[in-house]
Amino acid sequence: MVRRLLSKGEAMNSSGKRVALVTGASSGIGKATAEALAKEGFVVYPVARRVEIMDDLGALGCIPIKMDVTKEEDVVAVVEQITRDHGGVDILVNNAGLSVYGSVEETDIDKARYQFDVNFFGLGRLTQLVLPHMRQQGWGKIINVSSGEGRVHAPLAAWYVSSKFALEGFSDCLRAETAKFGIDVVVVRPGAIDTEITGGFIEPLLGTSGSGPYSTIARKMADWFRNMSAEKGTASPPSVIANVIVGSIKASKPRTRYAAGVGVRQAIFFRRILSDRMFDRFMMRMLG
Repeated sequence: MVRRLLSKGEAMNSSGKRVALVTGASSGIGKATAEALAKEGFVVYPVARRVEIMDDLGALGCIPIKMDVTKEEDVVAVVEQITRDHGGVDILVNNAGLSVYGSVEETDIDKARYQFDVNFFGLGRLTQLVLPHMRQQGWGKIINVSSGEGRVHAPLAAWYVSSKFALEGFSDCLRAETAKFGIDVVVVRPGAIDTEITGGFIEPLLGTSGSGPYSTIARKMADWFRNMSAEKGTASPPSVIANVIVGSIKASKPRTRYAAGVGVRQAIFFRRILSDRMFDRFMMRMLG
């Protein structure tokens, strides 16, 4: 039960349960995480732009809300509602994300900016809004879902990789700032995960770089994405990451970083031991 997760002296809302806010919860990792937290007995607010496809989470006892992480009015309204109803957000799972793939040269700069609005600035603003409650009660968990590409670069992924590198640096600074207030900041790095967002990479990638000077590598990368499947063993199901997130929340002293899912630990290992140019060649060889 959730009560066993609380150490002596921790404040708790009147329901006797911790309150979790999970972004990007309409599918994939976010939905799997909301389901897992609900089954553990937490009060769960799953949020996403597509609230109409979160009825199954409502049936589990979650409280789905429509929210666009890039809209100030949305994020403020959600935090205010949770504060009115349950006192505040105790656990924030920053999972909402967008992937913009294509060469640096050919990617529309407005799409690149929106990539950062979703993956970085929207996340940062929501974090700002939940911190006062966590700080005042002397307890909180902030789980930032990064990517293996928060440590490992790849061709045609510069805008996405940059947003995840930024998130990792943000998380390190936030962890140092908030540790004295009893707030844990955890980075989770998924590897290849079988979600609808993975299939959604292909058409935008080919639309941006499939017929220009970078078309050869774009087509090879598209083939790689098409081959990502939990059934084939080339990707992991979202539940793998959800279990890691729940484990980090339940841990009294979680690690600062977790990596899970097909390929991610191997990629991080090779990035650590190889020089920059050697790793570049390794990545290109992996893509054929």
